[in-house]
Amino acid sequence: MPSGSRPHPSPRRCAVSRRSRRGRAVPRRRWWAVVGVLVAVAVLVAAAPGEQGRWVLALATVGQVLTNLRTWLMGILAGLATVFLTVGGVRYLLAGGDPGEVAKAKSAFRHAGLGYALAALAPIVVQVLKGIVGA
Repeated sequence: MPSGSRPHPSPRRCAVSRRSRRGRAVPRRRWWAVVGVLVAVAVLVAAAPGEQGRWVLALATVGQVLTNLRTWLMGILAGLATVFLTVGGVRYLLAGGDPGEVAKAKSAFRHAGLGYALAALAPIVVQVLKGIVGA
């Protein structure tokens, strides 16, 4: 290293961001930890009292949560499969006889079929989860 030049600082930031008045290192504050604590306090404060003075932190049963999970999972998988089907169709139309592009289009068709199959299997997976959880 030539004299007078300084090495480049590492791309990672150190855990110490500043110095106190006495010259000691002061750790950086983590904003996400503060947000997490605030969310936890808000959940505890917003919890409504349940039957016989017990506190209820959830407004849905495990069965309802798993049913909602199934609905969301099916919707997301079907939506992604439709996107893959559309992309595959456009690639196939614009391939112009190029074997590489036709292969990519067929691959997109296969992925779309896999997505639709997974969307169809989502209720079965949720039923298995309900059996495991006992809901």
